[in-house]
Amino acid sequence: MKRTAKAQWQGDGTTGKGNLTTQSGALNAQPYSFNTRFESQDGKAGTNPEELIAAAHAGCFTMALSFVLAKEGFKADSLITDAEVEVQKLEAGFAITQIQLNLTATIPNITEEKFLECAQNAKNNCPVSKALAQVPISLNAKLA
Repeated sequence: MKRTAKAQWQGDGTTGKGNLTTQSGALNAQPYSFNTRFESQDGKAGTNPEELIAAAHAGCFTMALSFVLAKEGFKADSLITDAEVEVQKLEAGFAITQIQLNLTATIPNITEEKFLECAQNAKNNCPVSKALAQVPISLNAKLA
């Protein structure tokens, strides 16, 4: 299985602009630029690669956790994950310096200890976490 996305760009890195389109159509010529990536704090001007990494990581981790829980005999009423991808300008250029996964879960009949074990397992083993293994990934997990 392969998944695809296409980026188009015109101009230089600072004043140019582009758009992103995904195979599914979830993004269709979604604008992105230096401004949307590094300056627009509210994210309303367009998307950026780091936002898309955050979405991919939140989705992958949350789905992985549902599989881990099922294997352990649990079914979640609710799993909500917010992923924060931090980008910093370093001496060598911009870099993703950390990812924080913030999970709030409602899972009947699970102990705190078993919940944290399952969440850590999902964090360590979801395909996106594995792909991003060079970046420090932390997990803040709590039961609602």
